[in-house]
Amino acid sequence: MLMKVWFITGTSRGFGRVWAEAALKRGDKVAATARDTDSLNDLADTYGDNFLPLSLNVDDRQACFDAIQRANDTFGRIDVLISNAGYGQFGFFEELSEDEVRKQLETNLFGSIWIIQAALPIMRAQGSGHIMQVSSIGGVTTFPIFSIYHASKWAVEGMCESLSQEVAQFGINVTLIEPGGYSTDWSGSSAKHSEPNPAYDDLRNQIKENRKKSQPGDPDATADAILQVVDAEKPPLRLFLGSVGLRLVEPKYQERLATWHEWDDVSKKAQGSQAN
Repeated sequence: MLMKVWFITGTSRGFGRVWAEAALKRGDKVAATARDTDSLNDLADTYGDNFLPLSLNVDDRQACFDAIQRANDTFGRIDVLISNAGYGQFGFFEELSEDEVRKQLETNLFGSIWIIQAALPIMRAQGSGHIMQVSSIGGVTTFPIFSIYHASKWAVEGMCESLSQEVAQFGINVTLIEPGGYSTDWSGSSAKHSEPNPAYDDLRNQIKENRKKSQPGDPDATADAILQVVDAEKPPLRLFLGSVGLRLVEPKYQERLATWHEWDDVSKKAQGSQAN
């Protein structure tokens, strides 16, 4: 198997850290970004020239282009781009401030746009590449208190599906990674919370109780799955991580289809008729 060069955003902890280590352990080269690269010092010490730590805030478009260029200058190519930087904004729709909405979209959506746009010219010139966008189970179904987070992830889902159709001609693959709940820091110090509105306290407390019953996955267990997708001759457009994804999403899609069928006569009438 040929050595691959990876570029991964958001590697200070969680999935990004796990996947960077998995790639390095098998002999690949990794350019890894974090806002504070001190969190990557141990990887730099262990893997030397195979590892390039880069300080990056994905909200900064020019910084994304500069980081991608530096990685390409250092390693000579970029085979795998994992757009992983992001966070969760907790807040019922009515509670969200303008600043919270803008910041969530700035990082989760626009940050992904900038880093992918920066990598595309390099991958086109190579005639190969694999863009892996971290979405979420929250990119294909919804839960209360996460409306703006869902907005960001549903946006990257549509964006990347369209992107995959555009870049297939250049030998570039696109995969949306859709994790369920994992014991990362996503809902801990990485998360942000809106100012609570007491009107929603009953539902808020119900959600907290339901979360106590959930069994989060092990982030380390995702490494093999990511490596399999990276090495696949025909990688999937979408991949759930964890055991809950299909179980939760399948009935939601069946419900959508049933509703569309139920209202199909109304939909057809709305087509109208045109004179020959």
